[in-house]
Amino acid sequence: MEEHDLYVSGTLVWYYYICPREVWLISHQITPDQDDSNVSLGRFIQDYSYPRERKELAVGHSKMDVFKVGNGELIIGEVKKTSKYRQSARMQLAFYLDELKQRGVKAIGELRFPREKQREEVILDEETEKELDRTKREILRILYLPHPPIPVKIKFCKNCAYAEFCWS
Repeated sequence: MEEHDLYVSGTLVWYYYICPREVWLISHQITPDQDDSNVSLGRFIQDYSYPRERKELAVGHSKMDVFKVGNGELIIGEVKKTSKYRQSARMQLAFYLDELKQRGVKAIGELRFPREKQREEVILDEETEKELDRTKREILRILYLPHPPIPVKIKFCKNCAYAEFCWS
């Protein structure tokens, strides 16, 4: 992979908070098991939840799940199948808010967990911007590694679409 191909995306931010190895694998086009039931369920929830809202707003290297304009404000939403990965989802959405801010667009973020019937507002404040900056630098460090970080068994491994790749 050449240097000009390296960039941080919202997806990489999401995976960084779960497993740094996944960050390297995804960024080097090593695709997870597309037949994994968790991958399929996530796609289904994203595609069929909130049918009256617009889907996939693309900005830069980012694709936000849903968006709407309410009371003159742009609201972008990130749809997740579970709140188990709440911190990952918050930071992914903060990344999208930052992408918009850099382009002069002010927006509010909303995490959505349709199966749990939960919503959570996410605002890009100074503290979150600092954490996001550190996270982006760390992701870039991982992307430049010649090999993926060694696998480390964590609680998320059992539902991971890369499990066979890491543990076979």
